[in-house]
Amino acid sequence: MQPAAGAAGQKQMRSRVGAAEDRADVDRVLEGDISAFGGIVRRWQGPLVNLAYRFCRDRGHAEDMTQEAFLRAFHGLGTWRREAAFSTWLFALATNLYRSRLKRAGAVMIPLDEIAEPRDPRPEAGDLAERDEEEDLRRAVLALPAKYRDALILFYFHEMDVAAAARSLGVPEGTVKARLSRGRNMLRDKFSQAGSGRQTHAREAE
Repeated sequence: MQPAAGAAGQKQMRSRVGAAEDRADVDRVLEGDISAFGGIVRRWQGPLVNLAYRFCRDRGHAEDMTQEAFLRAFHGLGTWRREAAFSTWLFALATNLYRSRLKRAGAVMIPLDEIAEPRDPRPEAGDLAERDEEEDLRRAVLALPAKYRDALILFYFHEMDVAAAARSLGVPEGTVKARLSRGRNMLRDKFSQAGSGRQTHAREAE
């Protein structure tokens, strides 16, 4: 128990330090030191690219959208309200941008019934099977209607809590909880149907 508690404490400490650095860099930029924005980019480029990739599944497109998100953030620094963490404001801005871009581009979503069922891990090496199952789950999430997909991506894949996801999506917390519940049920139904189909095929083969 102690190692876990120690790791959690270290994570909280890093979070507080990062938040302080964000505030300091924002203040410096607003005072005219444009170079201070580089610190913000260094801290958040990786997380924002990863978030964008969860939405579009294309690394090049994710990097392009991230650059645009930073540009918008730079020009909108003065609109950040200090009662919320800078990271929450930044991720809300990025999330809205990513969703807007994908909607404008007419992102191709894969129908749920075309998503491969989770693979049986028994005949495969453990690590490889686990990666395959994670990929199947990601593809299934991407196939969901946008409002359920976005909530699941933020909550599970980017590990935001309900409050942060609600702020990023611009909806009440209760709406996020409802979308998470509905999205989970849709995934459960999909994979349950796939499992039933697999059992049926096995019986037919016998």
